[in-house]
Amino acid sequence: MPVDFPKFITQINDALIAENGHNLAYLLRPTSPHGKDLVKEYRNPTRMSLSRYEGSIQSPWDEIAIQYVLICSHIYKKRSEDAFKEHSQLVSLFSRFFTENAGWTLPALFSVLRDLRDLAHDADLQAKINGQRSDSMEEAARIISKAFGHCMTDRTSPPDQSRKWGVYYVVSLVLKCYFRVKRISLSKNLLRAIDANTDIPPLHAYPRSHQVTYRYYIGMLSFLNEDYAKSEEEFTLAFYQCYIAAQRNQQRILTYLLPLRILRGHLPADELLQRFPVLKELYQPFISAIRRGDLPAYDRALELSERKLVELNVWLTLEKARELCLRGLFRKVWVAAEKSTRMPLSLFHSSLQISGVDVPQEEAECLVANMIYKGYMRGYISHEKQMVVLAQSNAFPRVADRQAPFAIL
Repeated sequence: MPVDFPKFITQINDALIAENGHNLAYLLRPTSPHGKDLVKEYRNPTRMSLSRYEGSIQSPWDEIAIQYVLICSHIYKKRSEDAFKEHSQLVSLFSRFFTENAGWTLPALFSVLRDLRDLAHDADLQAKINGQRSDSMEEAARIISKAFGHCMTDRTSPPDQSRKWGVYYVVSLVLKCYFRVKRISLSKNLLRAIDANTDIPPLHAYPRSHQVTYRYYIGMLSFLNEDYAKSEEEFTLAFYQCYIAAQRNQQRILTYLLPLRILRGHLPADELLQRFPVLKELYQPFISAIRRGDLPAYDRALELSERKLVELNVWLTLEKARELCLRGLFRKVWVAAEKSTRMPLSLFHSSLQISGVDVPQEEAECLVANMIYKGYMRGYISHEKQMVVLAQSNAFPRVADRQAPFAIL
């Protein structure tokens, strides 16, 4: 049965009386079926035409209900910017109610903030198509940041009903907005606020979905700051906590976790790559080149995938992983020399030239020295005699066994 406006208001009132946050979230979602019913009832709704319903329900819910109809109408008519502006007003009205109530309202808060972000994305996209400029996503980040503050400062609600249980979900929404508009530096203030607040529950006490999203963004921030050890830790926790059915989210995490694991010397198993064909297509050429010690193949893969890798911010990481390929090449030389402990530098120089890497002998010596310094080889160089003296045992230790592998990249 279609839902008219009086029935919609009644349903909101029932959800408020029952303190049913999930039902309230459903009622405020523009994509819910009753949204279409209200659009059909009011072909061209205005605040004036709906003003007779003001006062029919406790404030600010009479205004919120009116805002909802206006939002649905703008969405139906593909007026994304207008829908975003009206929804911003709805969030502002909702915040007045949210700050005076306990955590049962969190599902509704999550819903209206998520819709705000999505509408901001649509508004910016429509403006871009029309050759116009739009700051909707930045405005959405500002509004959601205020909601984050409301969650952080709840000191009156009972612990199990605290608005602080929304902290990690809301901060992740803000981080999504910052990443979208490339204002990542603004994240620092939010993270400092969380670190400084000892009253919020520990992260592991929150729902898994909140933990995974938050850890993903902390991993991303650490990745971009080249704090690879912290990044690997956060991405690993996020991946193993992620629901196995959420393959798209797992793929997003692995996009950054795999290059970090490769740097550590842990090449992904074929079974894992089979589960994620997009990642297999992207990373398999690099993995194969490392296994073969094939420098030209690795360089070709970097060149062919450069644009995609730069877009994903992983080009630099994979460029650093090229050293694993060089180690593989030098190890093949050592094996061919019957694992001798004394090898002329000219052998390593020749292997580079045969591979198609044309460098002078002095540069080849530098490359060998770098391999020794970074723990890929064990030994020393006798510059005077142009010899490489390798350890009698474990001359080429497993890459994964190196201590603090990220510290000397």
